[in-house]
Amino acid sequence: MTFQAFMQHLTNGMSLGSLYALIAIGYTMVYGILRLINFAHGDIFMIATYVAFYAVILLGMQLWWIAFPVAIIFTYFFGRLVEKAAYRPLRNSPRISVLISAIGVSFLIENLAIVVFGGRPKAFPIPPMFNKVFNISGVSVVSINFFIPTITIVLLIGLVYFINNTKTGMAMRAVSKDYEASRLMAIDVDKIISLTFGIGSVLAAVGGIMWGLKFPKLEPLMGLMPGLKCFIAAVVGGIGDIRGAVLGGFILGLGEIMLVALLPELTGYRDAFAFVLLIVILLIKPTGLMGQKLSEKV
Repeated sequence: MTFQAFMQHLTNGMSLGSLYALIAIGYTMVYGILRLINFAHGDIFMIATYVAFYAVILLGMQLWWIAFPVAIIFTYFFGRLVEKAAYRPLRNSPRISVLISAIGVSFLIENLAIVVFGGRPKAFPIPPMFNKVFNISGVSVVSINFFIPTITIVLLIGLVYFINNTKTGMAMRAVSKDYEASRLMAIDVDKIISLTFGIGSVLAAVGGIMWGLKFPKLEPLMGLMPGLKCFIAAVVGGIGDIRGAVLGGFILGLGEIMLVALLPELTGYRDAFAFVLLIVILLIKPTGLMGQKLSEKV
């Protein structure tokens, strides 16, 4: 493999890893507070992409900078609605009931999307600034590959600051440790949990829009495989740890691209790499690379 080819694959891997990391953070935030795997996260990602698509169609390509924030805001409230309708009524129920509810919400959103948006794939509109090609020392880089890691890093820094340096962030950390003690400290636990779902949905929305710009094919089941892979990324890094989710996303993205680059005959097994990696991590370090053993909530 030549140096230019290696750098080309590295660039693509960093871009894909950034996308996985961005979506995986949403998984790990919800798990960190509720100890709940939100299996509808990938479908929220899909909803955001469709909303962005129709917003661009209605407002025009020139106003994409309005259409994309509209989609993100819509997804924020959609995520909070999902939490209020599907998870809050089961707050004190057995954990298996909440898990079944999460799976049911995922199926419901997917099938509603088929009815509302149709099953025929659509092409995501790409503003010109995200589609420019730069040639750097023989390496062709599409401008979206610069935007994705940059946006991921900015959102990660902002999120870490928010959690560590604001009263709401402190309340989130308190709720993640103990519900009852948080209530005794006058923290509105339901409000904090709903806000967490909203922030996770915003990250899914940004990831969905970036995904649409990089892979401009929309379909109702488009969130299924990315959702599973981002869940795997969160587990690999240590689910419940934001930095671990980012690390897992980059490992998964780079691993997929390099697997295809070094062993082209295994291209058809690219998706299987994520599941093999998950099995290996669970066998070697079940808590993930940066995860810590957590006590079960009562």
